[in-house]
Amino acid sequence: MELMWLLKKLRPDHKTIANFRRDHLKPLREVCRTFTLLCKRLDLFGGELVAIDGSKFRAVNAKGRNFTKAKLAQLIAQIHARVEGYLKELEAADEQDEAGTPGGARATDLQTKIAVLQQRRLRYKDLQAELERSGQDQLSLTDPDSRSMKGGAGGGTAVCYNVQTAVDAKHKLIVACDVTNDPTDRDGLSPMAVEAKAVLGGPFDVVADVGYYHGQEVKQCLQVGITPYIARPITSANQKLGLFSKDDFTYEAAADTYGCPAGEVLSFRFATIELGRHIRYYATSACHTCPLKAQCTRNKGGRRITRWVDEQLLEQMEQRVHARPEIMQQRKALVEHPFGTMKRSWNQGYFLMRGLAHVRAEFSLTVLAYNLRRVLNLVAMPRLLASLG
Repeated sequence: MELMWLLKKLRPDHKTIANFRRDHLKPLREVCRTFTLLCKRLDLFGGELVAIDGSKFRAVNAKGRNFTKAKLAQLIAQIHARVEGYLKELEAADEQDEAGTPGGARATDLQTKIAVLQQRRLRYKDLQAELERSGQDQLSLTDPDSRSMKGGAGGGTAVCYNVQTAVDAKHKLIVACDVTNDPTDRDGLSPMAVEAKAVLGGPFDVVADVGYYHGQEVKQCLQVGITPYIARPITSANQKLGLFSKDDFTYEAAADTYGCPAGEVLSFRFATIELGRHIRYYATSACHTCPLKAQCTRNKGGRRITRWVDEQLLEQMEQRVHARPEIMQQRKALVEHPFGTMKRSWNQGYFLMRGLAHVRAEFSLTVLAYNLRRVLNLVAMPRLLASLG
């Protein structure tokens, strides 16, 4: 209040603030990182456990201005059906004219509607061509970098950005943050963990939900001294069908074989590369006469088991998760806290800027505000000012 009085309520116009934010994207992100490093100097990070999670923040782009190939095809089909209906009505109006019943006004109205729909169809055709040229799976007209994403807990879909945070367990301070337009978190574990390590330094444990379960990401974390804890998702199609799942087969590392529920041995047959992953296949010829085949597979050739060459890393992680369930229980309390504060308490679950670079800078400001408010509750003002000096 004293400052407002001294300045005689002189304050920058909202446009001045908006332009400053737009023109200083990189420095604003650096301010956020610099304050994070200050938190480290003040010993506010435990550096033992970090929780990583993502949340969808709405973009400046309405759902009606976001298009996929399937959506465009559906819209064009709907227009075709409506045009066909109007043409039939037009024929009926012509027959009324021939019979001496006035129908000219209705016919003119129908022709106008058909012309509007045809123009709209041409627009959608242009968008289809643009989508094909771009090689993308979506096209957003207002904010080209935004994407349609599914919200959690039955939240439906919205045009959003995927916000990522890494939260230290000691005081729930955000160590690292980023914004992506990837609708899933599958490739987000190691980038966030490595960014957190650049701040924290030494090795630490990292916990995340099943959306981050990705073998290559787990491997990259382990290579830089970060120990991941992620529960294994249930993705077995056989289990959903009531058949034996891979969990019912026992891997013998020394012999490089699998033992099946019927007591047979599945040996290595061949290796291949699938979606960039080195996969090994195991099988046995005993399937043809096995009495348990109906409970095991619908494949006439018999049951095959696949194994990633580094799958032992995932098996070891599963053992860690079962051995330390308290870490998994801590996850929500750590990483959901900042998102809850931003979205519910501050009503900051959406962006005001457009473009990936701009929303990253905007979110850095939000993270800076979050960390600053927490630090003010943790550190006495004289100490904080002294550390800044």
